[in-house]
This record gives sequence, C-alpha cells and structure tokens, in this order.
Amino acid sequence: MGNRGVLHNGKREVTRQFKTKAWITCLLEFKGRKRELMTPGRYTELFFLDEVTAFAAGHRPCAECRRKRYNEFRDAWQSASAWTEARNVRSAELDEMLHEERIEDSRKITWKGQLQDLPHGTMVLIDNAAYAISENGLLAWNASGYRKAVHDRLPETVEVLTPSTVVKTFSRGFRPVFHHTAEV
Repeated sequence: MGNRGVLHNGKREVTRQFKTKAWITCLLEFKGRKRELMTPGRYTELFFLDEVTAFAAGHRPCAECRRKRYNEFRDAWQSASAWTEARNVRSAELDEMLHEERIEDSRKITWKGQLQDLPHGTMVLIDNAAYAISENGLLAWNASGYRKAVHDRLPETVEVLTPSTVVKTFSRGFRPVFHHTAEV
C-alpha cells in the first residue's frame, strides 16, 4: 500500500496527486491497526500491484512498518548515489532527492535508457505500454499482473519509468519484489 498524504476531500474524491514528498509503501497489516479507506483528513491509501510498480511510481519503503526493507533500500541507494556523509541519509533527505526525479509540473518524469543496460525491476515504456525487466526476461505489465512480452524487435533505447537513482540502486544489488505472476 502506498501513501502520498491526504489526496481526497470529504466526499472521498481524489483532488491532488500528492500532499507530501514522502511517497512511501507500507505493509497492508501492521501492529493490528485498522483503518477505513479514505477517512476524511487522514492519508489516502494507494494500492500497487507490487514493489516494482511502487518504485516505478517513485515510492520507497516505509521507515516504520517496513524498517528492514527501508534500511536495505537506503544502504543500496547510498552506495549507488555515492553518498559522502558520515551518517546515513535521513528519510526526509531521501524523499527530497527522489521527489526531484519523479514529478515536475504535475507530470511524471521519465528518462531515456539503453534497454540492455537496465537492471532487474526497472519499468519502461515501449510503444506506450508498460513493461518490467526481470531475470525471466521482459514482462508486459497491467494492473492485475504480468505476462511474457512478445515483440518481434525491441528498441535499443526506451523511456524509463523508474527514477534514475532507484535504477542505480537496483544495479547495486537491491532487488525489488515482483508480483507472483512475474514467474512466467
């Protein structure tokens, strides 16, 4: 589940893309907490197919309910980003840097990359359709799962949906979790 702050009004209508720069992914269940979806004045719940999809959207693991996963991501991100501070990057600092790579003027930021150089877990656009790169090959994405991609000829250069430092983090060994349908 994702969180970008309060995105809905009292009528449960989504009125904005984000409220905060902390775009996080949380566990569906944590310490027995129960919530009513879209509670007025409380954060708006977002649901992703899997971690690969959430990372492509620009989210990171929550530092509270997914602490171990957050630490793994933070450590790999620091290595990939050549973090030079003696201390670990703080979540607010990480959010600030990720925000610069994910959205500009209310539009998703994408970038061009060489398909053959992109690591496991990266999401790309080919012919206006979303695909994920996996160790099982290129997978076509949709909201309910993945299927093996069938292409006569793939482009060398693709539009990358996953933020660039997140892709570098994947290259450093951090492996995002795919939905079970990716095991085709």
